[in-house]
Amino acid sequence: MTKKSVYRPEYKILTKLVRKMREEAKLDQADLAVLLVRPQSYFSDVERGQRRLDLLQLRDICMHCGVDLVEFVRRFEEAVAEANSKLS
Repeated sequence: MTKKSVYRPEYKILTKLVRKMREEAKLDQADLAVLLVRPQSYFSDVERGQRRLDLLQLRDICMHCGVDLVEFVRRFEEAVAEANSKLS
């Protein structure tokens, strides 16, 4: 049986990229929470890998950070490929 996605190494990469994107947009967790009508603790949980994101939630976060979802996925795939090459 495969691991739940939040326990996979790729998910750690995803959460790091979400945080980096938010920081590059000059937003703190509270700012993003206001924009998306969520509590700040929601984003803390997301960035710590304690809460799973679905595609629509990720899209909303990207939009508020000024990053195209396709661009975010490209960054994610590059980071995963780089991490995998270090393991080889």
